[in-house]
Amino acid sequence: MLNFLKKKIALLWAKKHVRNAEQFKKNAEQNQEKLLLSLVDTAKKTLFGREHDFENITSVKDFQDKVKISDFEDLKPYIERMKKGQANILWTDVPEYFAKTSGTTSGSKYIPISKEGMPFQVKAAQSALFHYIAKKNNADFVNGKMIFLQGSPELEEVFGIKTGRLSGIVAHHIPKYLQKNRLPSWETNIMEDWEAKVDKIVEETEKENMTLISGIPPWLIMYFEKLVEKHNKKIKQIFPNLDLIVTGGVNYEPYRDKMEELLGGKVDIVQTFPASEGFFAFQDNYTKEGLLLLTNHGIFYEFVPLEEYGKPDATRLTLKDVELNKDYALVLTTNSGLWAYSIGDVVRFIDKNPHRILVSGRTKHFTSAFGEHVIAFEVEEAMKAAVERYPAQITEFHLAPQVNPEEGLPYHEWFIEFEKGPENIELFRNELDDQLRKRNTYYDDLISGNILQKLHIISLHKNAFQEYAKSQGKLGGQNKIPRLANDRKIADLLKKHKL
Repeated sequence: MLNFLKKKIALLWAKKHVRNAEQFKKNAEQNQEKLLLSLVDTAKKTLFGREHDFENITSVKDFQDKVKISDFEDLKPYIERMKKGQANILWTDVPEYFAKTSGTTSGSKYIPISKEGMPFQVKAAQSALFHYIAKKNNADFVNGKMIFLQGSPELEEVFGIKTGRLSGIVAHHIPKYLQKNRLPSWETNIMEDWEAKVDKIVEETEKENMTLISGIPPWLIMYFEKLVEKHNKKIKQIFPNLDLIVTGGVNYEPYRDKMEELLGGKVDIVQTFPASEGFFAFQDNYTKEGLLLLTNHGIFYEFVPLEEYGKPDATRLTLKDVELNKDYALVLTTNSGLWAYSIGDVVRFIDKNPHRILVSGRTKHFTSAFGEHVIAFEVEEAMKAAVERYPAQITEFHLAPQVNPEEGLPYHEWFIEFEKGPENIELFRNELDDQLRKRNTYYDDLISGNILQKLHIISLHKNAFQEYAKSQGKLGGQNKIPRLANDRKIADLLKKHKL
């Protein structure tokens, strides 16, 4: 009876939530400008607001004229003052939290999360679940156990400001009605050794009634592989009531085949787009690709055409100006005090009614040693098409330029860890090259103009990417290995793992 009531209440809440959400979807473009001016008005007395003349900003154009696009290095002097407990710097108060992330050029980054910003991180995750419940008319998972593969919830303090990984911070805000259903235990969650932690999670969950599992795809796969190996059964045999997987952080599509093989049965997938800087989007339509952009969650969005990104006079578009199927660098202004902040993600709109996006890459993750500017979306789509033509199962891959080969023309070198290789690697290689040429005209020109030769494939042994990640101290949590690089730093290390 209690389980029936929990399901019934969840369905009622979810349907009411989705009805209310229709309003923000319809008025997104108008409300975005209002949101920006509200954020500016709130922060006009801050140090950043005074320095950038917020008092005289009355339009989006004013804002763009006075506030240039920034990155972490630009905001770092302000954040250093906030780390010392100073208020009224980027936002009106000291942050409620710092989300600590791994920076590639500047060491650890401390991303401020205000008391106004934190609730939206939680509300977005709840909204993703409510949309799923309402649209699938399914709340069965609320009666089972749930697991969140995440960083440690133990937080340190920086001048009284709680600091840690975003996933660890969010763990402190999971609603009470879900807490008793949540696994793993606190003691397991705070373990730093990721391999030992996953082994312990397997122990704690293998005999439970797991109904919802959340995490980024590579670490979900690692957890599932350990379960399958231990029990010699598919995941749906081990967890017959597993209804839902919530995932984000990287594009799910390249992992889909591997996940389906491990699962061995139907499980619904909800994709999300969270980050330390905000929770931007989630899947609300389960019949097609695309994530619903959250335009009423304290974030004002700008979009820079990818071909202009990094130029001092780059065009800055708002929601009403974007075009479908074009790549944009994502720029944020948030209610945690990030102003015209380039997050480094590249998005592509596939719908404007409501606004739905695909995450198509990273501004820093591309291959363009020869001027081709190949991005993640293109290589992932090329790989997907090649696998459809010549069946194979891919665990992970990385693409790097080979500028100075021992002989012949330069080329793109693909490092691929196959779970199951194609029957004919040469046919697969040709197809992959052809598919990339279809998606990137610059690459096609370089091949047809005899500037580059066709791509090369280096097959890697099993667990090569896990071993690489471990060697770099990046195993587990929210760490992700870039699929593309413009140099050979990762490639040269992966080469040690070739078959």
